[in-house]
Amino acid sequence: MKLSIVGAGYVGLTTAACLAEIGHQVYCSDSDQAKLGLLQQGQIPFFEPHLAQLVARNCQSGRLEFGATETGIERSEAIFICVGTPPLSNGEADLSAIQTVAREIAARARGYRLIVEKSTVPVQTARQIKRELALYGSQQLDYEVASNPEFLREGSALEDFFHPDRIVVGVESRRAEDQFREVYRPVLEQTFACPVHENCISRTRPAFLVTDTNSSEIIKHASNSFLAMKISYINMVADLCEASGADVEKVAEGIGLDRRIGRAFLRPGIGFGGFCFPKDLQAFVRIAEKAGCDFSLLKEVEKVNLARIAKFVDKVRQEVWVLRGKKLALWGLAFKPNTDDIRFAPSLAVIQQLLAEGADLQVYDPEAMPNARRQIAGVKFSEDPYEAARGAEAVLILTEWDQFRTLDWERLGSLLHRRLIIDGRNMLAPVKEQLAAQGFEYVEIGRVAHAAEPAAQSASRAAKKPGASDPVPIG
Repeated sequence: MKLSIVGAGYVGLTTAACLAEIGHQVYCSDSDQAKLGLLQQGQIPFFEPHLAQLVARNCQSGRLEFGATETGIERSEAIFICVGTPPLSNGEADLSAIQTVAREIAARARGYRLIVEKSTVPVQTARQIKRELALYGSQQLDYEVASNPEFLREGSALEDFFHPDRIVVGVESRRAEDQFREVYRPVLEQTFACPVHENCISRTRPAFLVTDTNSSEIIKHASNSFLAMKISYINMVADLCEASGADVEKVAEGIGLDRRIGRAFLRPGIGFGGFCFPKDLQAFVRIAEKAGCDFSLLKEVEKVNLARIAKFVDKVRQEVWVLRGKKLALWGLAFKPNTDDIRFAPSLAVIQQLLAEGADLQVYDPEAMPNARRQIAGVKFSEDPYEAARGAEAVLILTEWDQFRTLDWERLGSLLHRRLIIDGRNMLAPVKEQLAAQGFEYVEIGRVAHAAEPAAQSASRAAKKPGASDPVPIG
C-alpha cells in the first residue's frame, strides 16, 4: 500500500520505517525542514536501537522516502497523523499541529483517503478532524477518519511494532477495518523476517481489537495512566517497606505472581518520566474534568511521583550528610535505558535539587549526553562511568543502563573517595553481595541499606569451613 506518515518524530519515524520494512511504500514528511534535511542525508535525529539500520535499508530499497507533506498527501491511500501533542500550561494536549495537518489534507487530498490518528489525542478528536475536513475539504475528497493509537516504548520500539500485544483500531466502517487489516497483515500473521529477533516463529500473534473512534482514543490515555498508577503504587509500598524493615522486591514479587496483577511496572525507584506518562496522565485528568468525571485518583498518582525526587535526595543527604561541596557521581540521564530522551527525566529534577544544595556533580550517560549538554549547566560531563566516579563521595544511579551492571568494581572502588552506591533503580541488587565483598556500601529503594562487610570478618568467614556445629542455612 502507499502510505503517508505526517510527522517524523519518535512515533512517526519509527512507524514509517517499520511499515516500509513489512512491505509498504511509505512517504514520511515533517514541518521541521532541518530535521527533514538530516533524514534525507541518512541521519537519525534521536537514538533508538536498530532504527538507523532499518531506515537506511528501506531508503536504499526505495520503500521509504522523505519529503514535503503535500506530496505524501497527494500520493497516498492512507495518511497517518503522527505530529506532536505537547502539554499546554493547564495540562491539556496542544492539538494545533493536528488541526494544521487536517486542514492541509482538506486542501490537497482528492479521492478516497483513510485518515488515521496515530498521535496521542483526547477523546473525540476524530470528530473534530471530521469537522475540519467537512468545513475545508473539496467535494472531490472522500474520507474516513480512524484512530490507531501507538504503544511504542522508547528503547524497544521496533520490537513493540513487530511483536505487539495488541493492535487497536477505532473505525466507523468495514472498509476502514479492512484497510487496517491489510496494513498490518504481515504483523498480524507474523509472515516477515523480523529485523530485531532472528527466530520469531514461536511468538504469539497479536490481538486485533476493533472499536469506535472514541473508545480507541481513550484506550491510549487509560493504558498509560494505569501503568503510571502501578509505578506510584509500588513506590508507596517501597516507603512502607523501608520504614518497617520489609523487602520491597519480595513484596513486588508476591504481588506480581497474582495473574490479575502481573509483575510488570512493579519496580520501585525514583519515579516515572519521559514525554508520555507525565503528559498523558495530566491530559487524561483534564479530559475527565471537562467531562464532569472525578479523576482525583490520578492526581494522587502524579503527587506520589513528584515526591520521589525529594525522597531520593533525602536518602543521599542521609548518607553523605552535608551536600554542599560534596563531589557526587551521577550515572544515567535519560529517563529510561536504550534512549537518549531526557524530556521530563527524573534525573533532571535530581540534578536541580543537588545543585541547589551546592553539590559538585560529575555525570555520565551512554547516549543522552548531547541532549543533556544543551539543557544542563553547572555539572561536569564525563567520558565514562569511571571518570564520573573519580574522587566522588558516592555514585548515584538514576537510569538502569546495562553497562552499569558489569563494571570492574575493584577499579571503581579505587577511584571513589568513599565506596558508596545509592541506587535509584535497584538495578545492582543482584550483585550487592559482590559489592559488599569489595567494600561497597549499597543503598537501594525499599530495603534496609546493605553495608560493606568488615574485612577481618569477611576473611574469617571465608577461611571457616562448615562443621557439625554450624547452623543449617535457611532460605
